Amino acid sequence: MTGVTGVTEPGIRLDAPAPGWAIDADVVVVGSGVAGLTTALRCAAAGHRTVVVTKARLDDGSTRWAQGGIAAALGEGDTPEQHLDDTLVAGAGLCDEAAVRTLVTEGPDAVRRLIATGARFDPDEDGAGIALTREGGHHRRRIAHAGGDATGAEISRALVEAVRAQGLRTIENALVLDLLTDSEGRTAGVTLHVMGEGQHDGVGAVHAPAVVLATGGMGQVFSATTNPSVSTGDGVALALRAGAEISDLEFVQFHPTVLYLGPEAEGQQPLISEAVRGEGAHLVDGDGVRFMVGQHELAELAPRDIVAKGILRRALEQGAEHMYLDARHFGAAMWEQRFPTILAACRSHGIDPVTEPIPVAPAAHYASGGVRTDLHGRTTVPGLYACGEVACTGVHGANRLASNSLLEGLVFAERIAADIGPRPLPRPGEPRLPGGAPVPLLAPETRFEIQRIMTAGVGVLRSADSIAGAYKELVRLTSRASAESEEGKAAEPGVEAWEATNLLLVARALVAGARAREETRGCHWREDHPDRNDEVWQRHSVVTFRPPHTVEFRVTDSADFPATHPETEPNP
Repeated sequence: MTGVTGVTEPGIRLDAPAPGWAIDADVVVVGSGVAGLTTALRCAAAGHRTVVVTKARLDDGSTRWAQGGIAAALGEGDTPEQHLDDTLVAGAGLCDEAAVRTLVTEGPDAVRRLIATGARFDPDEDGAGIALTREGGHHRRRIAHAGGDATGAEISRALVEAVRAQGLRTIENALVLDLLTDSEGRTAGVTLHVMGEGQHDGVGAVHAPAVVLATGGMGQVFSATTNPSVSTGDGVALALRAGAEISDLEFVQFHPTVLYLGPEAEGQQPLISEAVRGEGAHLVDGDGVRFMVGQHELAELAPRDIVAKGILRRALEQGAEHMYLDARHFGAAMWEQRFPTILAACRSHGIDPVTEPIPVAPAAHYASGGVRTDLHGRTTVPGLYACGEVACTGVHGANRLASNSLLEGLVFAERIAADIGPRPLPRPGEPRLPGGAPVPLLAPETRFEIQRIMTAGVGVLRSADSIAGAYKELVRLTSRASAESEEGKAAEPGVEAWEATNLLLVARALVAGARAREETRGCHWREDHPDRNDEVWQRHSVVTFRPPHTVEFRVTDSADFPATHPETEPNP
C-alpha cells in the first residue's frame, strides 16, 4: 500500500476528500458486467495485477438484467456478413463499418470462449447445439439465450465464478470518482469511495497505468428506465472531467416494450424482452388492432426505434398512455418454460400474460453513444480505455441492434486485454489528483429534478422547444450549484451528491448533441425535423468538457471516426 501525492494538476474533479489509502495494480477495471469481468480475466491471464472496482456487488451490474440474449452468427446458414448487414441497417448510417465487421467476425469465437469459461446457454431440441431465436432487426435466428429469459444472469454467474476462482482482487460497493494522471497527462489510476464495511472504507485510490471504464449505462438520467439504480453515468462523467471525448450521446435507445406501471412510475421498470416478440407476440392497441403491420417489413420485429415510434404514434392518435403486447396464444407452458422471469415480474404487478395482454410503453434503455474509443478500446486520454455501454466504439451508430450489447462487451473486452498485452506496462509518473476548483456538488434531491427535466425535454419525442427547455433548466441547475458553492452552501460530499453531479454533467452532454442534431435518425426523433439528413448530419457528435463549467460541441468531418491518438499508428 502506498501513499497518494497531494500535488494536483490542472483539471476538473469532484469535490471529495483526499484519498486516505491507496493500492498498486497494473490494470484497474471499473465495472463488473460482461465487459469489465471479461477484461479483468484476460488481463489477469496475461500476468497483470488486476483490480476490479464495482459500485455494488460483483453480480449487480446491468449484465444480469439482460433478458433476451447475445447475438452471433452461430446458426446454420447464418454468416457474419448477414449479421453485419442487419447491424448497419439498425444503426441508420452512423455505424463504423470496421467496428461492426470486427464485432460480427470475432463474435462467434468470443461466445465460444465465454462458454468455455462456464456460461451455459439453452440447448436446441437435439441437445447438440445452442437454441437460437430472433429479435427486432434480425433477419436470422441468431440470439443465444440462457434460462429462457435469464441470459444476463447466467453470463454474470459464470464470469463472477471465474473471477473468484482465479482470486482476482475486487473492491465492491465502491463509487469511482476521478481519474489520476501523471505530469505528462498519462493515466495513473483512479480515486474511489468505498461504501460500508470492508478492507477499505472512505475515499482511496488505485494506482495503475491502465484504467478500463466498464461502468455501464446512464439510464437513471431519465425518470423511467430499465437500468438499475447504479446506472448514473459515472464513467461518462469521469471521462468528461478527465478531458476525454464523448460521442453520439444524443442516441439514447428507448426500449419499446417496458411494463407500463402508470404515469407516475419512476426508477427501474420491468423490461418485457424483445425475445417475446421474436417468439410471435403481437403489439396491439386498445381495440386489439396490430398497428405495426404495414409500417415495416418486420412489423413488431422492426428495429427498436421504429417500434418505439410506432407505439407512441398510435398512443398519441388514440389519446392513450400505452399500448399492449399480446402473447396469450403462447399458453401457460410456453410462458413458464421460455419466459419465467418476465412471467413472474408481470404477475407481481397484477398482470397475467397467459390470460391478458401486457400494457407496455417505451422507457430509457441503452446509450448507443458514450466515451469515444478506437477498435482497441483506447480513448483520447492515454492509458484510459472504455468498454461496453459506457463506450462509443461505432458499433451501434444511431440505434443499437437487439442483443448486440453483450457481444460488444465481450469482443471489445478481449481487444482491450490484447492491446494492454502480456508485456510489462510502462509505469506512469507520480499519480496526481486533478487540480483547480472542484465541480460544485448538487444536493441529492436534484437527481429527481434532472430526471424530470430530461424526460420532458429529450425523451422519445424531441423538438427545438422541448430541448431548449431542458437546456435552460440544466443551465439553471448548474448556475444554482455554482452560486451555492460560492456562498459556502454547496452539498456535502457523499455518494448521492456525487451521483446527482454526475447525472447533471451527462445530461448537459446529451442535450448538447440533441440540440445541435436537427434531423431524425435512429433513436433521435425530432418532431420539428422529421427527416434524416445525410448531407449534413451523417456525422458523429463530439462533446468535451472544459474548466470551469463549459460543455464544448463539434461534429466529425464524416461518418468515420477520427483516430483517438492521431500521432500514433493504430494497432493492427
